[in-house]
Amino acid sequence: MSLLDAFFILLAGIGAGTINAVVGSGSLITFPTLVALGYPPLLSNVSNNVGLVPGSLSAVYGYRRELVGQMPRLRRLVPASLVGAATGSTLLLVLPSDVFDVVVIVLVALALVLVVTGPRISAWVARRRGEGHPGHTTVTMPLIGLVAAAGVYGGYFGAAQGIILTATLGVFVDDHLQRLNACKNVLALTVNTVAAVVFIASTSIDWKVVGVIAVGSTIGGLLGSRYGRRLPPNALRAVIVAVGLVALVRLLA
Repeated sequence: MSLLDAFFILLAGIGAGTINAVVGSGSLITFPTLVALGYPPLLSNVSNNVGLVPGSLSAVYGYRRELVGQMPRLRRLVPASLVGAATGSTLLLVLPSDVFDVVVIVLVALALVLVVTGPRISAWVARRRGEGHPGHTTVTMPLIGLVAAAGVYGGYFGAAQGIILTATLGVFVDDHLQRLNACKNVLALTVNTVAAVVFIASTSIDWKVVGVIAVGSTIGGLLGSRYGRRLPPNALRAVIVAVGLVALVRLLA
């Protein structure tokens, strides 16, 4: 890894940590950056996942005030994320790497669509509540199932899992958005940690990449939880989409 590569990866890690703390989809910054620098897609995915764990932890710490009173909810949702993440990360390792090379193109495109449509999803959730259909305040089996499904997705790839979780929680749980975001950060941390354990035990990882992303994502997680809420959402989405499109071009080349 050259110093220039390390600099770009560090910046990507800071951006990913910031975005993950605020909404999710930070992997659409780091993963495309690694691919653009010439790292193989599968190696990029697993190294990126491990490197983002400290950033997820710092985001949870930054939102600790919003987590007050949510322990009963998390006690039921965290196991679902755990099981889903173990399933998704195992699938990534069991399936041939060339399958991921093809599937990742679809997943990146799907993640970009979710980033672009995120505001419409949020508006739909708001209208749903405004029309007299508030989300459930208790954890239901459909919610647990969807959180587990998001865990499978996050364990396999991860980009935009935060958006999926936020939308799911917004539909089923009647609570303030910042509290839902704090809950999302805990679930994303669970998924990333479980997947990281599986990857470390079972496959090759570029530890230099992991170290640089870990430093960057930790800084970004703290920045995002403190200042990220003030960043213009459209600017964040524009950066994510631009980097994601570069990754798609690279993957299709």
